Amino acid sequence: MPRPAEQIRFCTSRDGTRIAYSTSGVGPPLVWASNWVHHLKLDWDCPAWRPWIALLARRHTLVRYDWRGCGLSDREQIEFSFEKLVEDLEAVIEAASLGKLIALFGSTAGAAVSITYAVRHPERVSHLALCASYVRNKLAGSATPQEVAEAQARLKMLEVGWSTDTPAYGQFYSSLLIPDASAGQSQSLADLLRQTTSPATIVAMLRTVFRIDLREILPKIRCPTLVFHSRGDSIIPFEQGRSVAGLIPGARFVPLESRNNILLDTEPAWQQLVDAIEDFLPATPTGPGGSEALVHDELTAREREVLELVAQGLDNSTIGARLHISERTARNHVSAILAKLGINSRAQAIVRAREAGFGREKTR
Repeated sequence: MPRPAEQIRFCTSRDGTRIAYSTSGVGPPLVWASNWVHHLKLDWDCPAWRPWIALLARRHTLVRYDWRGCGLSDREQIEFSFEKLVEDLEAVIEAASLGKLIALFGSTAGAAVSITYAVRHPERVSHLALCASYVRNKLAGSATPQEVAEAQARLKMLEVGWSTDTPAYGQFYSSLLIPDASAGQSQSLADLLRQTTSPATIVAMLRTVFRIDLREILPKIRCPTLVFHSRGDSIIPFEQGRSVAGLIPGARFVPLESRNNILLDTEPAWQQLVDAIEDFLPATPTGPGGSEALVHDELTAREREVLELVAQGLDNSTIGARLHISERTARNHVSAILAKLGINSRAQAIVRAREAGFGREKTR
């Protein structure tokens, strides 16, 4: 597939670390906060990542970036903390000048960063998509002895074998990420891993992300959210993704029939992911404009009041109480709104409302 035109720039995070980021594609802004297994210049040559870049840039202006200590970002004398990872995403979004509203796509530890950004900046995020996300990582909170032992074993394996040419070491992490990959796909990812960062950096980074705990903030997300997770993921267990979706109000959960942490475009679940992403993420600009005009032209003043409360995530009973109407009347208003807007679910109504600027008052 052709490589889209891409521009690489640098911004500075709060502590002075330079973060490399790139923009490609045309359309509404979509920021991809993935994990550390990336290199802006080399990702396109990796068969595991190439389809992802092409997919996310097909209908959007895609912004992606290298984590601190990795790829083209600063690699020397780097300090790691979860707060600094969030600050890096904030710096990228600010530097890229993306306008008032953006969509966020987060993967693994990048999902945790995206969740935190969405809670801290609800006025900026129109949609949130999460892949291989978790409520808490291996060493967070009251980790079990088995979780601690497994985490320490993985860290030691990476520390010892990261830079060697021994095939078993090189294939260890790639086999965890994509166990059902072909030999060529697995080797390509293993090669990319070694060029992404150093052994000391990866150990310091993973010690940081292994302690991430999101239990308190997940229920605070207010934007439409889509959660993907592979059933056989050996990096982030499937139950973690299911729990994430359960804690986010109104989130849609999409189980993927795969064992791969990084879904490959050669497996059947890939098309399921493509369809769900393209259905969820708007391909037309958000905010003032087409969506806003359509909503305001089609709905009565009362229906717009109801839609505002729907966009805030309230149920029919609470909406009725707020507007001093019965729950049944509130339900009838919601049904009328769905019919007028040509949609068939409350989740779609929330998406349309957020695109049109509703649902902001509660979260400011």
